[in-house]
Amino acid sequence: MKPANRAGTTEVTPGEDSEWVVPLGEGDAFNLALTLNSGQAFHWVAHNDGWKGVVAGYGGWLCQRGNRLHGQGIPRQVAEHYLALDHEIAMIHRSFPDHPRLRAAVAACGGMRILRQPLWECLAAFITSSMKRVSHISAMSHCLRGRFGRRLSTAVGELFVYPDAARVEEAGEARLRECGLGYRAPNLWRTAGLVASGAADLEGWRELSDVDLREALCGLPGVGVKVANCVMLFGYGRLAAVPVDVWIDRIVRESFLLGRRRITAVAVQMVCESGFGPYGGYAQQYLFHHARAMGGA
Repeated sequence: MKPANRAGTTEVTPGEDSEWVVPLGEGDAFNLALTLNSGQAFHWVAHNDGWKGVVAGYGGWLCQRGNRLHGQGIPRQVAEHYLALDHEIAMIHRSFPDHPRLRAAVAACGGMRILRQPLWECLAAFITSSMKRVSHISAMSHCLRGRFGRRLSTAVGELFVYPDAARVEEAGEARLRECGLGYRAPNLWRTAGLVASGAADLEGWRELSDVDLREALCGLPGVGVKVANCVMLFGYGRLAAVPVDVWIDRIVRESFLLGRRRITAVAVQMVCESGFGPYGGYAQQYLFHHARAMGGA
C-alpha cells in the first residue's frame, strides 16, 4: 500500500504479518533490550516480552528469546540491518584500548549494537536532545509522531512513523513547541525546511569524508559537534565518530586524564578520537550507557 501523505491517516503496515525467527550466532553476544534502550533511539516501548516500534516505515514487534531474535510486522532483512547484526563485535572489542573503565563497560554492555537509523529521524531526534534526559527526548519523539506522523495499524496496536522533514516544516514552529521542544523548535523547523527543499541532501552526504560530513552537519540549525557526531554514528554508521556529552566528558577527565581539570572540551574530543580506536563510537556508547545505568540519566 502506498504510504499516506498526511498525518491522521491509518495505514496497514506493509511488513510481514507472520512471526519470523533469526538464530543469533553462538557466542556472538547480542542484547536487544540493551540496544533499543541505550539512548540511541527514543521511541521503542516494552510490549509483552519484547519491544514495539517503527523501523523505516514498518511498524511491529521485536523480541529476543535466548539466542533467537523474533519479529513481526518489520521485515526480517530490515530488522537485521537496523540492529547491525552483521557487525563483527568480537573484533570491535579487541580494537579497544586496555583500560579498566572500558573493560567494565564492555563487560556490562558488550551485547549492545550501534543502530543504523533513518537519517532524517536520527538528525531530528538529536536536534531535540540538547540538554534533555533520555526520558524527555522520548516524550518529545512520541508527541511528534502522534501529532504529525502517519498512523500504522499493526498486530501490536497503533504505532506512528516519525514525521518526514516536509511534514515537520509544514507543522510550523508554534505547533512543534506544543510537543515540549522549547528553544529547539525553531532549529528543528528550519533544518526540516533545508532537508525538505533538498538544500541539505542527507542521502547525498553519505559520500562525504568524515571531516566533510561533520562540517556539513554542523552547518544545520541546532547542530553542533556533539549532535553531528551522534548523527554520524547512529545514522551514517561512521563507527569512529565519538559524541562527547557531559557524561563522556566526565568519564574521560576522571578515568583517562586522571582528573586533570585544565583540559579543554576540544582536548577531550581529541583524546576520544585518537585513544578509543577505529570503533570509538562503540567504546563511547558502552561507557555512556554503563555510567548512565549506574548514575541515572
